Amino acid sequence: MRSLALRLAALLLWTCGPGVTLSQTPSPLQEWQYSGGRILEELFEPGIPKWQAVAGVSVASQTVYPGSKSYHLLGGPVFDIRYRDIAFASSGEGIGVNLLRGEKFRAGISIGLDLGRHVSDDYPRLHGLSDLGNAPFAEVFGSYVISKQFPLVLRADVRHLLGGASGNIGDVEAYLPLPGSSRKLIMFAGPAITFADHTHMQNVFGVNASQAAQSGEPLFMARGGPYAWGLGFSATRFITPHVLITTEAGLSHLLGSAAASPVTQSATQGAVALAVEYKW
Repeated sequence: MRSLALRLAALLLWTCGPGVTLSQTPSPLQEWQYSGGRILEELFEPGIPKWQAVAGVSVASQTVYPGSKSYHLLGGPVFDIRYRDIAFASSGEGIGVNLLRGEKFRAGISIGLDLGRHVSDDYPRLHGLSDLGNAPFAEVFGSYVISKQFPLVLRADVRHLLGGASGNIGDVEAYLPLPGSSRKLIMFAGPAITFADHTHMQNVFGVNASQAAQSGEPLFMARGGPYAWGLGFSATRFITPHVLITTEAGLSHLLGSAAASPVTQSATQGAVALAVEYKW
């Protein structure tokens, strides 16, 4: 593991692409995949450049909404702009600031946009279940690296949705670089578990009396707690020193009320994303 970590030092400033923007909260992709490897930069390669920028295009296949068994394609631009290790604007992470920074830890706040769930996404399956509109969210996050010798990254976050599905969602995650990485290919993988409060769970997976009457689904009261567990994999391949291809894959399995809900057609969901990017 130590030799792998040392090889990473020359790569980290170049391998942290912006990821792929997805609409679900949570997505089958894990939250750490949007920023995978960022925290390792300062640990292995002190002196982060004043400005860093990556831009490109992406395409992803994922379920239409959490619990759906239908998939659709999403595509569009991706970008990631950073000022030192202080501020960032990213298609994957939103706009944020690292308020606390150290050799092995980061903690900060960010804002982003959740695209919700709309009846038109999967009509008539969602008929009568109400739209969950677009909504901004505020996030508090933190990451910690165990050591250079064992570069396991522990990450946690909490997101508060201001409208739409509303409520609070949180993740506890871990990921690390994989053996087999090289100067032209670097890979990360790790698990995650997602939690949500009663408000969010009821809005996404519950069925109230009005919705039951319109949709034909039975009444269902969702409980807060563990939402889903998941696994993520990320790989970046360098075609040239500036052109890179990032592949992301994720698997998510719904738990508790999310799995038991009449809204849920499939508790297990996946996502695959591909981005072609240019690094300045």
